Amino acid sequence: MTDFLHKLSTKIIRENQTVVLEDLNVSGMIKNRKLSRAISDLGWRTFRTFLEGKAEKYGSDFRVINRWEPTSQICSNCGFKGGKLDLKVREWECLNCGAKHDRDENAAINILVAGGQSETLNGRGGKRKTTASGSSSQ
Repeated sequence: MTDFLHKLSTKIIRENQTVVLEDLNVSGMIKNRKLSRAISDLGWRTFRTFLEGKAEKYGSDFRVINRWEPTSQICSNCGFKGGKLDLKVREWECLNCGAKHDRDENAAINILVAGGQSETLNGRGGKRKTTASGSSSQ
């Protein structure tokens, strides 16, 4: 596993000038019986450490955003904050601008915004609430 993490972290750092991660509460996530084994097996902390070290070695910018940043709750199209989403909700639609989002892709865009790497989030906002729906593809 360590060899894989070394190779992947080197590839990511060499191919990107800036890498932005979200600081996750891994110790809290491990307490969830459904997630604990998968999270423990992945070596997330080791991977982050490798990325940090290689970013410094190769002169890349490495940033970590706050775990409390609501990256999956904010519409990456208009900036409207729709509120907390249940983990089973994989797709949602912003009622402010009508954009349809995959939860993870939307969060990735918002992580870049929070890390200062994008101007996608324009913060227009609105008065309507955002609805969420669970994905039926699981």
